[in-house]
Amino acid sequence: MRITRRKGGAGLAAVGLPSRRAQVAAVFALAVLLGVSVLYDSAHIAASLRRHGGGPLAFAKLSGAAATTAKEEAVARSPPAQAAESAAEGTDRAGPRREVQEEEAAKPEAPAESSPAVLEEVVKGGGARGGEHPGTCDLYKGRWVLDEARAPLYKESECSFLTEQVTCMRNGRRDDGYQKWRWQPDGCDLPRFEAKLLLEKLRNKRLMFVGDSLNRNQWESMVCLVQSEAPWEKKSLVKNGSLNVFRLEEYNATVEFYWAPFLVESNSDDPDIHSISDRMIKPTSISKHAANWEGVDYLIFNTYIWWMNTPKMKTLRGGSFSRKPVKYDEMERVVAYKKVLKTWSRWVEEHIDPERTTVLFMSVSPVHMQSEGWGSPNAIKCFSETQPAINYNKTLELGTDWDLFATAQRVTKSMKKVPVHFINITALSEIRKDAHTSVHTLRQGKLLTKEQKANPRKFADCIHWCLPGVPDTWNEFVYGHIVSSPPQRVEDQPNR
Repeated sequence: MRITRRKGGAGLAAVGLPSRRAQVAAVFALAVLLGVSVLYDSAHIAASLRRHGGGPLAFAKLSGAAATTAKEEAVARSPPAQAAESAAEGTDRAGPRREVQEEEAAKPEAPAESSPAVLEEVVKGGGARGGEHPGTCDLYKGRWVLDEARAPLYKESECSFLTEQVTCMRNGRRDDGYQKWRWQPDGCDLPRFEAKLLLEKLRNKRLMFVGDSLNRNQWESMVCLVQSEAPWEKKSLVKNGSLNVFRLEEYNATVEFYWAPFLVESNSDDPDIHSISDRMIKPTSISKHAANWEGVDYLIFNTYIWWMNTPKMKTLRGGSFSRKPVKYDEMERVVAYKKVLKTWSRWVEEHIDPERTTVLFMSVSPVHMQSEGWGSPNAIKCFSETQPAINYNKTLELGTDWDLFATAQRVTKSMKKVPVHFINITALSEIRKDAHTSVHTLRQGKLLTKEQKANPRKFADCIHWCLPGVPDTWNEFVYGHIVSSPPQRVEDQPNR
């Protein structure tokens, strides 16, 4: 996803709310660039501008006029930290395979605030092909900005739908600094997250996350980002096996999560009992899960972390997982991963109507198990980390499987009948060693005991993320795609 790059103009201190003429021009620029009628959404965007007219806010200059350049902003800031640059180098070292970015044309976004002069991290790992979209901005190239005025987007205590797995402060974490970083792209702004605008786009529609516990992590984030717009008696959360459904009655909209850690059938498909070390998949069997995805308006897929316990994957030769003896073959992880994504992509292109459904695919969510990878060999995984990986001038080595990243990128890019938006969260998330649940979480459904917390080498969870936290940023990317997308073909849908 790219939006128009800021052009040179007034200095940082001069950035503020644009004139009414600039606002109107920006709104009409949305309609022109999208090539569709978006007057309904533009009205909401303009209303958002009016609501924030009195505050110290700035606007993402979609028209490219009278804005601050990235170079001018840098003058007023601290020197960029090196760890983010090392993450970019990690992106580059995979070679041409990882230079592929989503094929989507440049799209303007909803208004966003400008960044203050604060501590920053610089990431040069967005992966845009040089010169392909001159004058546009790659949202995945940027820096983490410490901004206590704007982050977090919601409070942990105000979202009762969060599970104990991710409520780090309630579970005993003493510092909340991890909540106060926001992502600032180079040369442009992320669209300001407006829950009401998103819910208007979701009116009479379904949004579904499909995948593993990281996508569930992101689903919980999205629920918290939108739930405040509905009174308590007008919203509900129902869990039914693999499917969790959060419903907002006034909008006849749902935000859902479907458990399918490998996307295809596996012996880990039970949503409650799936801690299986000897994992096995049916790489060409997807219809059982996919029957639950049909008719959804926005589908957000992921699959990664469940692939990472062994270098080879067991694939069922025939029959069922319960029939003994189980016969299986083994193949290299990346080969099996590609086979599964090919199965998934065929299903998408055969069953999804691109005029009705928007499809997104989340890239790899990194883990922080190896503290020597960010220059702290005496630390214990992510335990006690309170800052992003700053002042580290070497390549971050976290054990991320960039071959799986590249495979997902190539497969999604190759899909022409149904475009898939590849959301590149990997390099920017690698920096955030400070934001995992660590010992402030659950194990086998129960909060860690005092004795377990005292043994972080065994019990610290450096895979999942505290909320509010990093997955909120991932959802800002999702939000940008949804609110800037053309109106979908609407079918009659009963109240769900």
